[in-house]
Amino acid sequence: MFQIRPYRPADRDDVALVCLRTAAAGGDATGVYSDDTLMPEVFALPYVEYAPELTFVVADEQRAAGYVMAVADTADFVEWWRREWAPGFAARHPVAAPPTEHAPAFTEAALIDTGVHSERMLIPELDRYPAHLHIDLLPELQGQGWGRRLIDTVRGALAERGVAALHLGLAAENTGARAFYDRLGFHELPSSTPASPKLGVATQ
Repeated sequence: MFQIRPYRPADRDDVALVCLRTAAAGGDATGVYSDDTLMPEVFALPYVEYAPELTFVVADEQRAAGYVMAVADTADFVEWWRREWAPGFAARHPVAAPPTEHAPAFTEAALIDTGVHSERMLIPELDRYPAHLHIDLLPELQGQGWGRRLIDTVRGALAERGVAALHLGLAAENTGARAFYDRLGFHELPSSTPASPKLGVATQ
């Protein structure tokens, strides 16, 4: 039986795998880049290092198959990333490898640049939407209400910390995710563009 529970350090590998298998605009990104650790090291693992208390997983007794992760203060997270995460990331991934046969539009060089430059997260609306989140579910759990429950869980945790609103970004081609966020009451932020949508919502 799957249930939502707080993240545990033993979930780290499962979280990385869920990130990888959903990182291609919701599809499996295995083999898309030369190193399958790249996507998790940019879009998942820094969050469980910085704010494990704001990560919740959908798990059974064997594994985690989905998660939501958030940071309450994006500006502080950016500074932490620059100081604590980026140096190690840059050492592990000094240069981009030649393109794989997948040839993604979001190149490996761009992905490595994203992992190094945390200032990319400093959107103009941070004063009103200081928190942000990432959520991913393996296909076997999608369409069963887990996404809504995860979002509700992390919104509640942020509200308890006095955070009034949060934001997120998503791939423009991920139309399923966009429809999901629309149903939950997310709205476009002024800095949102068709190529790089940014959405916001109150925590309660």
